[in-house]
Amino acid sequence: MQRVHYAWIVAGLTFVVLLASAAVRSAPGLLMVPLEAEFGWPRTVVSSAVAVNILLFGLIGPFAASGMQRWGLRRTCTAAASLLAVGVLASSRIAEPYQMILLWGVVVGVGTGGTSMVLAAVVTGALSAANATGQLLFLPLMARVVAEHGWRAATLWIGGFAAVVALLIWLVMRDSPESIGLRAYGWKAAVPRGAAMRPMAALRFAVGRKEFWVLAGTFFVCGASTNGLVGTHLIPACHDHGIGEMRAAGLLAMMGVFDIAGTTASGWLTDRCSPRLLLGIYYCLRGLSLFLLPTLLAKGDTPELQWFAVLYGLDWIATVPPTVRLCADALGGRIPG
Repeated sequence: MQRVHYAWIVAGLTFVVLLASAAVRSAPGLLMVPLEAEFGWPRTVVSSAVAVNILLFGLIGPFAASGMQRWGLRRTCTAAASLLAVGVLASSRIAEPYQMILLWGVVVGVGTGGTSMVLAAVVTGALSAANATGQLLFLPLMARVVAEHGWRAATLWIGGFAAVVALLIWLVMRDSPESIGLRAYGWKAAVPRGAAMRPMAALRFAVGRKEFWVLAGTFFVCGASTNGLVGTHLIPACHDHGIGEMRAAGLLAMMGVFDIAGTTASGWLTDRCSPRLLLGIYYCLRGLSLFLLPTLLAKGDTPELQWFAVLYGLDWIATVPPTVRLCADALGGRIPG
């Protein structure tokens, strides 16, 4: 009987790591209302922490990739997951706005930057859907913990999970198949492989091209309208319109479910249609949905709000496959190997 290749174990662990990262990144939306009630903070405090978090989440990516090459996948990911655990666990003791920004913005931002999309790309790009699955699994559960035991219990629960994940990475993750005497999964000796540029060299090459900045700008809009706006502020907005946190978390979880379907379908379409056309359609639909959202919230908990969750979920990160395709078409073939 053929043994299971260790690559599948690493892929499974990576999926768990991405789940933990998604759980941490989705938590501020649940914490905003309780923090406002306890400390009287304006929502700009949590929003500022999320803004710093998202900024570092994007900026850390190239450095995380370089770290994985220099120090290895195991050490880099263990350090990043440990940062997540420390930042979230310490946030259970916050009492001042600067502490929220320091822990959830800086510490957690650096941690998620090293345990999210770059890790998925290093192991297998198909794991990017784990972000949606993290919302599906954790948001309703975290909302119940906040409702029944308070926001501090939720931070301890999430931080504990991140600590367990950090330990699993150290025990199970390996830097490469060769480090344990294996060949890469699907390796074929007859297939020539070109040398890839190091992450920082590739970044230096890309920033000098206008295509990079155009695609970066569109992805800025993508992140601002998903994690920055809906992911962080939908639950507080629902609260303001008399919709409970459990119901609001359920709407975000529904988006997570349909995000998996939407991203998978987008990958299929990208192989068959113009990626420029697809991106144009996706961003138009997203903009129209956001224009309608205030009207839908004003009506309360209606079926129309559920349809918003379905449509917005289908479009959540459906932008990734065509954006990656455009990056490859515009830059991939021109980067010197």
